[in-house]
Amino acid sequence: MAEHVIKMPDVGEGVAEAELVEWHVAVGDLVREDAILAAVMTDKATVEIPSPVDGKVSWLGAEIGDTVAVGSALVKIEIAGDAPAPTPMDDGQGEAPIAEGMAPEGETLPAPPAEKIEKPREPAQAEKPAAPAKKPAPAPAATGAPRPEGERPLASPAVRLRAREAGVDLRQVAGSGPAGRISHDDLDAFIARGSAPAAAGLRPNTSVDEIKVVGLRRRIAEKMQIAKARIPHITYVEEVDVGALEDLRGKLNAEKRPEQAKLTLLPFLARAIVRAVAEQPQINAIYDDEAGIVHRHGGVHIGIAAQTPSGLVVPVLRHAEARDLWDCAAEIGRLAEAARSGTATREELSGSTITITSLGALGGVATTPVINHPEVAIVGVNKMMVRPMWDGTQFVPRKMMNLSSSFDHRVVDGWDAAVFVQRLKTLIETPALIFVES
Repeated sequence: MAEHVIKMPDVGEGVAEAELVEWHVAVGDLVREDAILAAVMTDKATVEIPSPVDGKVSWLGAEIGDTVAVGSALVKIEIAGDAPAPTPMDDGQGEAPIAEGMAPEGETLPAPPAEKIEKPREPAQAEKPAAPAKKPAPAPAATGAPRPEGERPLASPAVRLRAREAGVDLRQVAGSGPAGRISHDDLDAFIARGSAPAAAGLRPNTSVDEIKVVGLRRRIAEKMQIAKARIPHITYVEEVDVGALEDLRGKLNAEKRPEQAKLTLLPFLARAIVRAVAEQPQINAIYDDEAGIVHRHGGVHIGIAAQTPSGLVVPVLRHAEARDLWDCAAEIGRLAEAARSGTATREELSGSTITITSLGALGGVATTPVINHPEVAIVGVNKMMVRPMWDGTQFVPRKMMNLSSSFDHRVVDGWDAAVFVQRLKTLIETPALIFVES
């Protein structure tokens, strides 16, 4: 019996460390070669760490949320026989990590694995009789009987997040993984069976879950903190009559060719922003406040804030000034799908010069958008609704929508912010102006 040490590999991108965001094994688990041991995150890219050997996990070198330096011991595995010669991954120099979600700049994403990594693993002894004989801890009963009070079910952060969103108490869910670890499939099966048994009347809930902020959630928290700490925001809200634009959008969608993407409000707003920043280039800019330099960009790279199962991401519609309405619609649709599926590349998630955010689908009259640092402006879209508007003689129903826009008050004066929003209002209320060549 020997011990094999797996070190934090070089995950590329010139980084010296990475954050541990998920363990896929626990001490005592039997693993096969290429089984996924852990996931780490650099910037917004998640990388999976596979096992180079068969054996039993005897030691884990970090906790979720810890930052681990490249070359540090990460996992120890007991193996049969003598320790094998070190592999590139063992000394932290190999290419073994598997990128997940976002590929390195300039590269395409690898094909997704054929099966989920949380499928029950077969004991390594089946192929290696000399492997450790200890059996994994027994899984909870398939009936999903409640676990004892105080026992914390084993599950990944992603499974816990889904359970919270679905209102499922994981102590009620049977886990099919090692030591009763609960997988996405286990949670899906539990929900499909009708969730937990009905409670016999109201009773107080004194439970408190401690959720460590790691991974993408931590990146979002850091980004928001920087934005609010360093940028003095000024927010300007204006109501816009979108009746004419909605009429035009409906007619264009009715006559579009099959290969054309369906038009939403976003491509119209993107084209309106292109027109408006051409008249006010200080709005389409990046502020390097440490160097004291405002970088005004000729290209309009519009970030589209998108909520995904993993959290908030902002894919970028590049060179909106060079795209027509239909091209904008197609590219926005493609980016949204890539963001939702976690396949957006680092290049697609960076480099914006102004951002659009929208909570319109959820309602709400106004918002106070947080600027996507280091940009200087963000345009927020609120819910479209029919309101009574006075036309001078009577109230008439009109399709109205509020724009809530924030600006970096260090480089954009309130007057200029108002002029920009009023220009957007004019373009949206008279959509033909969006297409008039200047």
